[in-house]
Amino acid sequence: MLQSLRYTIDVIRDEARQLVQKGAVSRQQPIYTLCRYIPAREWALVEGELETEGYLLRDRISDLMGREDWEND
Repeated sequence: MLQSLRYTIDVIRDEARQLVQKGAVSRQQPIYTLCRYIPAREWALVEGELETEGYLLRDRISDLMGREDWEND
């Protein structure tokens, strides 16, 4: 039995944060850039969750990630 991952907004934010930290994407890129890193069959679930939470695919990844706290400046 295949188990489908539930893409909550927190899971999507964590995924985006990890991709930014690895340097795979920039905070300034649009959210739809994330579709390259999420399986195509699951992208519709991600897109639906983003829409439910009021995000547009053209919004920046930094909007999705929200405020970040820095420990050492």
